[in-house]
Amino acid sequence: MTKITLHQGKDKAAWQLHPWVFSGAIAKMDNKPANGTVVRVFNAADEFIAFGVYNAFSRVAVRLLEWNPERTVDGDWWRDRLKRSIGLRKHLLTADNTTVRLVFAEADFLPGLIVDKYGDFISIQVHSSGAELVKATIVDELVAQLDPRGIYERSDLKSREHEGLPDANGLLYGETPPEFVDVVENGIQYKINIVEGQKSGFYCDQRDNRWLTAQYAKGKRVLDCFCYSGGFTLNAFKQGAAEVVSVDSSALAMETLKRNVVNNGFDGDKHISVQSDVNKYLRKLGEDGERFDIIVLDPPKYAPSRSALDKASRAYKDLNRRGLMLLESGGLLATFSCSGAMDIDTFKQVIAWAALDAGKEIQFIRQFIQPEDHPVRASFPEGEYLKGLLVRVV
Repeated sequence: MTKITLHQGKDKAAWQLHPWVFSGAIAKMDNKPANGTVVRVFNAADEFIAFGVYNAFSRVAVRLLEWNPERTVDGDWWRDRLKRSIGLRKHLLTADNTTVRLVFAEADFLPGLIVDKYGDFISIQVHSSGAELVKATIVDELVAQLDPRGIYERSDLKSREHEGLPDANGLLYGETPPEFVDVVENGIQYKINIVEGQKSGFYCDQRDNRWLTAQYAKGKRVLDCFCYSGGFTLNAFKQGAAEVVSVDSSALAMETLKRNVVNNGFDGDKHISVQSDVNKYLRKLGEDGERFDIIVLDPPKYAPSRSALDKASRAYKDLNRRGLMLLESGGLLATFSCSGAMDIDTFKQVIAWAALDAGKEIQFIRQFIQPEDHPVRASFPEGEYLKGLLVRVV
């Protein structure tokens, strides 16, 4: 097993259980390991720190796995970690919730691995060379633990390029998921597309926030932007919304949403679906003098890195300014950012600037976070990516 020694003063984060060792922190290696293989990491005083997996392509040259020198990182180690991660989520799987994130990468001490359960099927994403090398073991353990109808891989991620890995999509076990897989979240039925849908098929990270936002929706006119398969729309209807306008640029998303409205027995006459660029549609709504009681803004990641934060802040500000202009006094804006590079204080400042430009006085009345199946590991704060605000116009 290759021994990697860190530069003096570059070992603090590793001792504190942070899972990333950057290439610039490495002083020497006693040989060059193959990508994805397990290595031993030591400090400059030749003290053992942790086992990790190495990758020559990535800025994160070593992803640390295990700090106990008595443990062996082998197939049984990966199986044990998977069992623990799944066991911590089993209470979330109920008749009212059949979709849950079972593994959240570094947060579960399983770097580069995402596992989502969608009803009888499992969708996985592998975005590190270490997880790639043990993929067969991972699939075998998921079958043993969960007995799914099928396991489908959606590893078409930019991060794989950084790891020197090609995209990998396809069936890994059992049956190929049908065009629409049935799941339940918050007691609402969804038909989701695992094979062609966005990310791994569904955004279960907004489960709690959909329910919380919907508590204000009874009798209200709601605008759901970047609606995808309709999470906020359907929760609003379940809580008695008078009308919901849902907007997304994806034809597949709009088709899926329409099916979900019908399948849940909601009144289609109260639902307006619009396939459009959200910013253009918000501009048109403003020109037409439209007003709403509640607006949801759940855009894609605008800031993939810290270097993109300034540009992303301007995009968030403009988007939220347009949304706020469609609200009168008492109106609510539920606004989100899934950009890990943007912290909650910066996001608040951006929304405050948006309100100033929109000529609106606002109050922050609730903060939204990611749910418990997307935990934030204390030694890895980078895992806290989803944040949101419930904003009231006064």
